[in-house]
Amino acid sequence: MALSRGDDYPIHQTPDPVAYAGTDRNFYDRYFFNGYAPDGSGFFAAAFGVYPHLDVADAHFCVVRNGVQHCLHASRHLGMERMALECGPIRIEIIQPLQQLRVIVDGEGIAADITFTGRAFPIEEPRFTWRVGPRTVMDYTRLTQNGHYDGWIEVDGAREALPSGSMGTRDRSWGVRPIGAADPQFAGRSVPQFFWQWTPINMGARSIFFHLNAHADGTPWNTRAVIVPDGAGAQGLAEHHAPHMASALEEGTRWPAASVLAIGAETFRIAPLSRFQMRGLGYTSPRWGHGLDHGTLEVEREDIVLADIDPARPDNLHVQMLCRVTGPEGENGMGVFEQLAIGDYAPLGLTGLAGR
Repeated sequence: MALSRGDDYPIHQTPDPVAYAGTDRNFYDRYFFNGYAPDGSGFFAAAFGVYPHLDVADAHFCVVRNGVQHCLHASRHLGMERMALECGPIRIEIIQPLQQLRVIVDGEGIAADITFTGRAFPIEEPRFTWRVGPRTVMDYTRLTQNGHYDGWIEVDGAREALPSGSMGTRDRSWGVRPIGAADPQFAGRSVPQFFWQWTPINMGARSIFFHLNAHADGTPWNTRAVIVPDGAGAQGLAEHHAPHMASALEEGTRWPAASVLAIGAETFRIAPLSRFQMRGLGYTSPRWGHGLDHGTLEVEREDIVLADIDPARPDNLHVQMLCRVTGPEGENGMGVFEQLAIGDYAPLGLTGLAGR
């Protein structure tokens, strides 16, 4: 029996029940959130993924306090039910599609009840399609939206309300990415190369979005910048297809340092304040990688002391840096600079898998 709750909604894309998502075992459907206070404190993030053909769902929630990234991981068997947006102690509620969502957490000493409200209609990023030889490694679509948060987060009994004006970004993506156990026939054919930058920024009255995927020589294979005024609808976006990021690296790492983003005639100076390790949300994590099968249900807490991180370890390469941003005429904002640099990247002088 393949019928599920989704089959009672008019959302089918093919003659198949909703439980089936084409034929690629790497199909996924994912939620992502991050947030922070206006003064750059209290960073948090969440993720929830569904992997229909692996019959797995997983979820993660992290909050950074006093230099420690407290992480809650959960994974369960999906049971072919894609409409159940909960995984152990973490669940998501869609209050108003494309505008307001709620994240609720309660497990292993970490609890939260936070609501995201969008500043404008989400943007749809250009479709990401990346092939290595004959293999389609990525083929997905993503929507991204900046917004404000309210609610609270608790760690080991210490509950803190989100400061007024807390802000951040959320996205939804779906399609094909490497998930679950690695493909042994494809792995090891060559030293991998992948370069990614993403900077969703909350300015005073507008949102700035930039992303770059590039080949080893720096040639982009997917890039764009978008400026979105508060309250804009689907047609209120200003797209720029030739943005430029003059970026640098923190000494001895592959993590981004102070950088300058040029979008058209405008320049935005990006100054990192703190760091978030994306493995806390399962990205590149050997144990909690997306789609790995942990059985009927498994929940685990992980506490990462950020000062003790080895920057050359492969699962520590992927980061989000919380940044203060200065735009034209003294315009101020906050945002993140996400970067993942694996393998060679000539513009930054990177060679090898993870070294400098």
